[in-house]
Amino acid sequence: MTTHWTPSTIPQPQYQAAFEALEQAQRIVLITHFKPDGDAIGSLLGLANALREHGKNVIAVVDEGVPPYLRFNPGSDTVLSKLTTGEFDVFVSLDSSDEERTGEAGIYARAHSKLVINVDHHPTNTGFGQIYVVVPSAVSTTEIVYDWLNQVGLPITQNVAIPLLTGLVTDTMGFRINSVNERTLQIASALMHAGAPLNDIMARTLGSMSWKSLQLWKLALPTVQIANRVVSADITQEMLKSAGLGQSTDTAGLISFMNSVDESRVAVIFREIPDGKIELGFRAKPGYDVATVALSLGGGGHRLASGATISGTLEEVKAKVLPLLYTIALAEPQL
Repeated sequence: MTTHWTPSTIPQPQYQAAFEALEQAQRIVLITHFKPDGDAIGSLLGLANALREHGKNVIAVVDEGVPPYLRFNPGSDTVLSKLTTGEFDVFVSLDSSDEERTGEAGIYARAHSKLVINVDHHPTNTGFGQIYVVVPSAVSTTEIVYDWLNQVGLPITQNVAIPLLTGLVTDTMGFRINSVNERTLQIASALMHAGAPLNDIMARTLGSMSWKSLQLWKLALPTVQIANRVVSADITQEMLKSAGLGQSTDTAGLISFMNSVDESRVAVIFREIPDGKIELGFRAKPGYDVATVALSLGGGGHRLASGATISGTLEEVKAKVLPLLYTIALAEPQL
């Protein structure tokens, strides 16, 4: 059953209960959210590699597979792009605030697993599953996996440390978001000590872009507008096709770029997806909370980075969503 939590009702992370369930399991499937970012893949592979080194039988899955720019992570070649067979004792959902985010793989896993463990750091997590390792104060889900492994005494080898640091780097935008604290840097240092190369990870994630992605930016930037301190852009199916990109393309780099505009407080990308819906990506500057808008539209995420998917044409959705964002952007910041 799904429970809509509030910050005061989120249970304490059940590290030991979750580990005991994995210890008893013969067949384990790990799944992260579709259109995965660095934290999704980092938490997926960090936990998968640790459990495999512990002798467990683990299958790791994400719809459409690991994006090319994240395939430097150890174990990425073992990640399946779909799940259509198998029965499992435990399904671990990673970095997904709701069941829908786990995609087609998650639908299959829920129907063919005895137990679901929910591992996430989003404050809008809906409370699905039977065992919870949900920590909204964590800067990334890989931070939670790091703490979990330490709690139960599993070693953090280089093959575990590299994906964990990948998630930490990408979800903090290179340690630049306001939730980064002294402990974040201590964890990064520990992962580097375990053999994770910080400079290489930052270059491969934050300092890298494919030619096709640049072509998409070229097509999308002419649609950029700003009004009431909200900067917006459109991405159509035709743009993706012209750039030679698929549906799993990550546009986080573009929206972060838009969010850097001095005159804006909120950034949004309206992205067409094939089933007659629009995917919304939100970013905000410190003091502005876009998670409330995302949650009201059936989505979720963080105060400064969130999203949702709703039905309608581009123009219909923009007419509905932009006024909500204007209200946020024109208000006084809540620091």
